[in-house]
Amino acid sequence: MLKYLISGIVLMLISLSAFAVDNEAIISEIDIQSHIDNIGFEILNSNKINKRIVFTYSKEDKLYKGRPEITKRQIVVYGDQIKYAESEDEMAALLAMKISDALKSFQDEGVMGYLEIKMAPKKYEMFSDKRAVDYMVNSGYNPLGLITLVQKSCPQKRNDWISAHNLTSKRLAEIYEYIFIKYPYYLEYNAYLENPYYQNFLLSSLENRKILERKLKYKTVYKVKYE
Repeated sequence: MLKYLISGIVLMLISLSAFAVDNEAIISEIDIQSHIDNIGFEILNSNKINKRIVFTYSKEDKLYKGRPEITKRQIVVYGDQIKYAESEDEMAALLAMKISDALKSFQDEGVMGYLEIKMAPKKYEMFSDKRAVDYMVNSGYNPLGLITLVQKSCPQKRNDWISAHNLTSKRLAEIYEYIFIKYPYYLEYNAYLENPYYQNFLLSSLENRKILERKLKYKTVYKVKYE
């Protein structure tokens, strides 16, 4: 009798423990969803985006699930994406890029928007990155968070001639140049100088930043000479 009683108690404790773990997981997912909603709607409201967009968190990895942003007007943040968004700036960067995609789904019921992205994915990727910077700044987030997010989440390929994506180094150079020209304040008063991912970006982007300096210097000289 005592044996059965002990077994019953053990089973009950195991069940309670499993329930507690499941409950903690549910609470954690609710917290993540709330965090995504707060930042997502802040971006929508601050940028006066008057389209209805739903934000959803999925603990599953993205893998090959497609892009619901440009077909269903739904933004899904997957487990293998959110792990890189370690700060509010980086989460805002992730959502701002996805919001840019989602807005394409409102163009001619999404058909034209989808085709435009499919026909020129690299061009649209650059456009989306720059629009994400604008969205972030308008919402009060530091756009350098986009640089650190891309720096740690997008591996560098050997080339991009058969890829639908630009080389990560090229993306980062374009983002940096856009911030440098349009929002220099964030570089002058750089809150990310001690961030290891940003430091690594500075180290690995030295050549591209030198090219930018020469290009801007040439433009300045040309303007002074011919105006």
